[in-house]
Amino acid sequence: MSFQQSDSELRQEFGTVEESPALRIEEERAEQIIDALNADLAASYVLYHQLKKHHWNVEGAEFLELHRFLEEAYEDVEEQADAIAERAQAIGGVPVAGPTNLADHSYVDFEGEDVYDVRTSLRNDMEIFGDIVERFRDHIELANSLGDYATEEVLRDAIDDYEEHAHHLEHYLEDDTLVVDEATH
Repeated sequence: MSFQQSDSELRQEFGTVEESPALRIEEERAEQIIDALNADLAASYVLYHQLKKHHWNVEGAEFLELHRFLEEAYEDVEEQADAIAERAQAIGGVPVAGPTNLADHSYVDFEGEDVYDVRTSLRNDMEIFGDIVERFRDHIELANSLGDYATEEVLRDAIDDYEEHAHHLEHYLEDDTLVVDEATH
């Protein structure tokens, strides 16, 4: 079954901005912010799906702890993605939503469908978190320079979660372990 538009009325086309009379962010400024938010939203969903994949496929001596950590991480990413989408909508935009659009708008790439060893998987997650954090910093500056302090706050909240998870991944990837050599070969 495919979506039919014949009986529906389009309310707002993706990529357009309708200035909010309540929030009063002029259209040109809102456009820049919405573009940044949609890129952050798309990247967050790429990260979400990769974390979810790793949650499903993690194995080994640290299985349970990593399984729980990855679940917490993808839940936090999804919560922040929701806040980002709601902010984009509030200032007059249409949040990016479909799988193709998410891939097209993301500035990070999904590692693919293959399953990698735990260290590689966690390293890939840490890299994506780091890439997103760098962009969040740029977009926080953009929002601030355009006088959109509410968007700045949404991104500051998100960067706090993302940095915490990236830092935990960094610790997981250290070479110190209680697992004996025999268990890792």
